[in-house]
Amino acid sequence: MTMGTDAAWYVVHTQVNGEAKAARNLVQQGFEIYLPSYLKRRSHARKIKEVVAPLFPRYLFVRIDMATQRWRSIQSTLGVCHLVANGQDPTPVSRDVLSLLKSREDQSGLIKMDRVPQFSLGDKVRVLAGAFADSLGLYDGANDRDRVAILLDFLGRKVRVSLDADAVAAA
Repeated sequence: MTMGTDAAWYVVHTQVNGEAKAARNLVQQGFEIYLPSYLKRRSHARKIKEVVAPLFPRYLFVRIDMATQRWRSIQSTLGVCHLVANGQDPTPVSRDVLSLLKSREDQSGLIKMDRVPQFSLGDKVRVLAGAFADSLGLYDGANDRDRVAILLDFLGRKVRVSLDADAVAAA
């Protein structure tokens, strides 16, 4: 199906964990979709692994030519809750938004995320995973893109520990 010059991008709100199902069904109906994804670090049973995850959980973008495509069918597509709209009409997304997202993609099509934590020196943090899980400490700086230093109270004194940035959260 060829799109006219009036085709624009719109936001689809999907069911919980239904982004892939909605994307698959929309493509089968002839719509062009964009589901920005990134590598997310997931911690489970004290192990950290990277998995592909949607950048915007429960949302994806669909390109629609309102003049030629039957866009109302999107509302009843499996995996879709609804099109994001202002009143009755879907609200278009600026092309700049999608251009910016696509400009941050790597060779594999995943969005590159900045891993530098947004803490200030001395902020209280909680360790999420590893040997020090559930320990409280103070943020003491970033070692590099993936590692941070925190000060933990250990045996009555402050000990500087280096951890994965994803293993630390605000307390």
